Amino acid sequence: MADGGRIRILQITDTHLFAGKDETLLGINTWKSYQAVIAAILAEQHACDLVVATGDLAQDHSAEAYQHFAEGISRFSAPCVWLPGNHDFQPAMFSALLEAGISPAKRVHIGEHWQILLLDSQVFGVPHGELSDYQLEWLERQLAAAPERHTLLLLHHHPLPAGCSWLDQHSLRNAAALDAALKAWPQVKTLLCGHIHQELDLDWNGRRMLATPSTCVQFKPHCANFTLDTIEPGWRWLDLYPDGSLTTEVCRLQGCKFNPDTASEGY
Repeated sequence: MADGGRIRILQITDTHLFAGKDETLLGINTWKSYQAVIAAILAEQHACDLVVATGDLAQDHSAEAYQHFAEGISRFSAPCVWLPGNHDFQPAMFSALLEAGISPAKRVHIGEHWQILLLDSQVFGVPHGELSDYQLEWLERQLAAAPERHTLLLLHHHPLPAGCSWLDQHSLRNAAALDAALKAWPQVKTLLCGHIHQELDLDWNGRRMLATPSTCVQFKPHCANFTLDTIEPGWRWLDLYPDGSLTTEVCRLQGCKFNPDTASEGY
């Protein structure tokens, strides 16, 4: 744990890996961009207490893609936890990551003052998200069991419009149910998402909603139709403090260029 009780979290999201390390998504070799991101993070030499991977780790449902993800994550000394995105195949994801020693835990008590809860918003076979009744009930049970802990809530799909109409039709469909479930629990001040392949920092009824760039392809903000961005892949650092406050920074690759096929109309 970092100085003064500070907890440092690294978020990696939307790696979209394939069984073959030479495969590309929309013009970008996702394995090479993932490796470049990991190398850049290691070069920063920041202390890290936990890595969180917020979905769409594989593009092709293969066990090999998850093995490649684990190969990259093994370069960090910190433990890793994960949740599924709409592109993930959970049977292969669970078994391959567990075999690699990556925990399937969805509740992490970290330090004396914080817990991290990971929700499964996947609706298999479709791009939008939804939280099941079980997930919402589980969330309330975890919050009730540790009301003294500040809580960082993770899910793949964004509950609040991102300002891209083509993406927002694939958001969390029952965001109102999540909002209602959280009203009684003020210890949840921040939600952390993936899915939208861009940086976002919004207020959601008094809570902070953060979204983070992909390690590969980036989606251009404020576009009505599918549009790729030429900005570089990225990741997010979060520092959690004993008083419940949080600071965060998005970092991006420098000095190397991953060029997407900007003529692409979807994937």
